[in-house]
Amino acid sequence: MSQTAEVSGLTRLGWGADFDQEFEQYRAAGLVPGRVAVQHRGAYDVYTEQGEVRAGLPGRMLHDAVDARDLPAVGDWVAMDPPAGGQSIVRAVLARRTAFVRTMASDQHRLSEQQVVAANVDAVFLVSALVDDYNLRRLERYLVLAWESGAQPVVVLTKSDLCDDVDGAVAEVESIAIGVPIHAVSNLTGEGIEELRPYFWGHRTVAALGSSGVGKSSLINRLSGREVMAIGEVRQDGRGRHTTTRRELVAVPDGGFFLDTPGMREIQLSEASGGVEETFDDVTELAAQCRFSDCAHESEPGCAVREALAEGSLDPERCSSFRKLERELAMLERKLDARAKSEERKKWRRFPRAQRKDAW
Repeated sequence: MSQTAEVSGLTRLGWGADFDQEFEQYRAAGLVPGRVAVQHRGAYDVYTEQGEVRAGLPGRMLHDAVDARDLPAVGDWVAMDPPAGGQSIVRAVLARRTAFVRTMASDQHRLSEQQVVAANVDAVFLVSALVDDYNLRRLERYLVLAWESGAQPVVVLTKSDLCDDVDGAVAEVESIAIGVPIHAVSNLTGEGIEELRPYFWGHRTVAALGSSGVGKSSLINRLSGREVMAIGEVRQDGRGRHTTTRRELVAVPDGGFFLDTPGMREIQLSEASGGVEETFDDVTELAAQCRFSDCAHESEPGCAVREALAEGSLDPERCSSFRKLERELAMLERKLDARAKSEERKKWRRFPRAQRKDAW
């Protein structure tokens, strides 16, 4: 039977009935729950009912991990040994409600290079500055990844105090972020910041994702009411300097957490076909009206996408972005499939010859 006192004490960290039910098996084994707050190289800072502890991973967990997604990430709930002297060992990672997965910056797509950037987040702030960093195509890519994570995407446009036409920029973003909340804020003046607080109500967790220097750390400091993140100097052209060097789960006054990640130097898609459909639902709706189900939207007759382009009801740049992302996904899926087959062949070769015959 669940320990009600323990569950209520963990609620402030985002604990819920689903986690409690899964944790029964670990509680029976004498383990305690905790939530990963900071990820270091080879160790984690974990929030528990007793306070913050430093936890490591056993060799077996590292050995059994197929790829980085099997290891703890910031925001994860873990089962670990009872802390002793502020130290513990993580034994298991509980099933994630949501996960933001990206492919690590590299020119090689391999399963081992996929990693969870943020786990168990309820909303994803897609942060973009209204000066210099402002790019609709980049925002589309963030939206694809956010929808795929399972969390609610929210576009946050920072540095509104430096933008001459905030309303015009918001209208442009609305044309690509269909049905997604959009907020223009200023970390300098505080304008629009209070509108973001409801996303944290009910002990919810929000992940902040965006390029370097767009004001994520300043945003966290504003919402926290104190300087919990170092802020880089803002240059005369409005561009910030990258300062965040580790992921951190930061408590927000009145409940909830803000999960900050280092600025992503290179945006690459993971397996995110569902995210593409959500982000480009206007284009996918048109594609569903094409005469042929496998229409490539190039020269086929009865192509609704080409008709919309000709009529001017579909932005050519948006359509081009959609097709580019689809091609990237198709290429990534082929490479991942090839990688999986290669791993299976290696595994098969490790079997003794006699066992291979028995398998046949």
